[in-house]
Amino acid sequence: MAILAEPALAQTAPPQQTPTVSQASPADPAEEAGEAEAGETGEAEAEAEEATTLGVVEVTGRATDVRTSIDSISYSLANDLQAQTGTLADALRNVPSVDVDPQGNVSLRGDSNVTILVDGRPSGVFSGEGRAQAIQSLPADQYARIEVMTNPSAAYSPEGSGGVINLITRPTSVRPGQVTTGSVRANIGGEGRWNLGLSGSRQDGPLTLSGDLGTRHDVALQAFDRVRERLDPVTGAVISTTRQSQDVEGDVDVQFGRLTAEYRLTDNLQLTGELRGNLIDTGGRGLEVYETDNAAGAPVSAYTRDGDFGFDGDNVGATARLLRRFGEQGHDWTNELRIDRNRGHFSLDSVYETTLPVAPAVYEEMDNRNRQTQLGFTSAYVRPMPNEGKLRTGYELEVRDMAFDSAMSRGPAPGALVPDPFVTNRFEAEQTVHALYGTWERPWGDLSAQFGLRLEYADIELDQVTTGVTAQQDYFRAYPTLHVSYQLTDNELVRASYSRRIQRPHPFQLNPFVSYQDPLNLRSGNPDLEPQETDAFEAMWQRRAGQTFYQATAYYRDTQKAFTEVAADIGGGVLLTRPENLGSRRDYGVELVANGQLHATLKYNASLNVFRQEIDAAALAGAADRSDTVVTGRATLNWQPTPDDFLQISGLYQGDALLAQGVRESGGMLNLGYRRKLNDTLAFLVTVRDLLDDFGDTTVFETADFRDRTERRFGGRAWYLGLTWSFGSGPRRDQPPQFDFSAPQTGG
Repeated sequence: MAILAEPALAQTAPPQQTPTVSQASPADPAEEAGEAEAGETGEAEAEAEEATTLGVVEVTGRATDVRTSIDSISYSLANDLQAQTGTLADALRNVPSVDVDPQGNVSLRGDSNVTILVDGRPSGVFSGEGRAQAIQSLPADQYARIEVMTNPSAAYSPEGSGGVINLITRPTSVRPGQVTTGSVRANIGGEGRWNLGLSGSRQDGPLTLSGDLGTRHDVALQAFDRVRERLDPVTGAVISTTRQSQDVEGDVDVQFGRLTAEYRLTDNLQLTGELRGNLIDTGGRGLEVYETDNAAGAPVSAYTRDGDFGFDGDNVGATARLLRRFGEQGHDWTNELRIDRNRGHFSLDSVYETTLPVAPAVYEEMDNRNRQTQLGFTSAYVRPMPNEGKLRTGYELEVRDMAFDSAMSRGPAPGALVPDPFVTNRFEAEQTVHALYGTWERPWGDLSAQFGLRLEYADIELDQVTTGVTAQQDYFRAYPTLHVSYQLTDNELVRASYSRRIQRPHPFQLNPFVSYQDPLNLRSGNPDLEPQETDAFEAMWQRRAGQTFYQATAYYRDTQKAFTEVAADIGGGVLLTRPENLGSRRDYGVELVANGQLHATLKYNASLNVFRQEIDAAALAGAADRSDTVVTGRATLNWQPTPDDFLQISGLYQGDALLAQGVRESGGMLNLGYRRKLNDTLAFLVTVRDLLDDFGDTTVFETADFRDRTERRFGGRAWYLGLTWSFGSGPRRDQPPQFDFSAPQTGG
């Protein structure tokens, strides 16, 4: 049953701050209180420019929607109305360069190997097999900005050939003197959907407390139709045709919480601790219908599978950080220890009713569990250098301990099930990565440059417990980076960059044991799967002028041993899918981004990405070399007819993705939103997601042995009515810098 995936995990990188003006739209009361993003490096300087105190007069300007640095660009979610009522997937779909498919898989410019960080740090909930489910389930309103790094510096892990997405959480927003602030957000929607969130902070002398609590209930709807034709490899004639249809309905419940405490031991010494957790509980029912015809078109078999599914997962984590500042501004040393634990449990109880030929019912029970513990330590040192230069050095350690249990039982009655050894197994893995990095940057007049080098040693140990087979990999790699920026005028600049990146196989991709999906589909890992390595080049032009922001980027990516999925017919029309390495993949294209003002009350932001993709797959069974031109884009119109009313319409289109044996065709989505400011503390919100209710995709495999076409549709249309109430008083507090991984901010 092709339903919800299992648990999720993740990684993340830090934000950059350079005030840069693009499109400024009014924020609601809650966002006004939290517009400055806490995770971003140099946030203190950015906020200092936004709020200047002159005696008792304070002049405040709105934080910018688009901020850029030499190696990143970040986008505010303050006026993304879908982000205020929807999930993280809804927010990411409105960010340039980012695509999220209907099942929650994220890609950057067509590359699905993306590292996701939270406030610049790895996060257990966004790394691993269940990441897509977390992206589709967790609320977006706990984040203030989304930062995109398609060519990150050496200060970031090179993991993720597509680049890094950094989710920046809402900031602490008080200043000294026993000040309490916060907001409450509540939304109700169609088909029983609802969500509730609370965030707040309080400062009392040297102690600052901040936190978020939230819960949401969602509805999961999915339908797909699949047609699979077995072919005579010599003549190409159809041997048999199997049709499979599925309808799934379910409920998704999510709870999340975060508590952070900052204590200033002295003016130059700060201690921070954080506790966080997420709970995901999903359950529902699915009905599948299978029919097979012979070469003459006569029915030869028919049966149904009716099943109840459930998934429950949790992620809990803690962070301890000690920040030591030295005499001059920007000179500090940070040490941080992180631990995250993820657990997930997916179950499916189903019954097969065979009508052709008539046969007794067969009962089936699937029970899959996984667990991951992720330990991380970072020591980062930043020091200003002569001639406005800056040096960054650091050491990072990451240890992941993982276990995967898959179990399947079958029998003639629910109480008479027998384990199936073919698809029952336990797999364990441990991955340790040590990294040393350094970057040095400085300006030479209008020219700025950053040079970086990262050295990593990785050790991976695999244990196929069921079969007693063990394996081990270890390797050392060097990852250089280079970023250059030149200021053409006060409003224009050009940038160029290069980075080398890697994508290591996830341990579950290396597990050779076969896992059961449904009667027609099996999946396994590939113990011979090698890491893929990417050389990425970019050249960018950028212009800012008041409310207008334009950016054009030309890019080229050369990936060796890129991952792809390959399916093989193992008999009876059953396909076994497993990952393989391509010979290579090349992507080259142009991305355009524009934010501006059409009228005093009408503003827009839009992006268009056009690229050519070429893959070398002829060495893989049933595959061929392929190439295609891919187009993706998104656009948003924001209209503010009065100071209290704000209307938004947004749309997106996602292009095709090449596979070694075919293509995955995607589509688009149209969204609406309206916000009404009722008073200084209360705002009303209405949103409609996927207005046309047609978001989905089509995957086509075509080989000499079979043709397979799967059309998936997701019950995406959802409307919400909501209220946001902000409380407390006191202007924002300057956020102290955390890990300063970014390059100097340049541009307007």
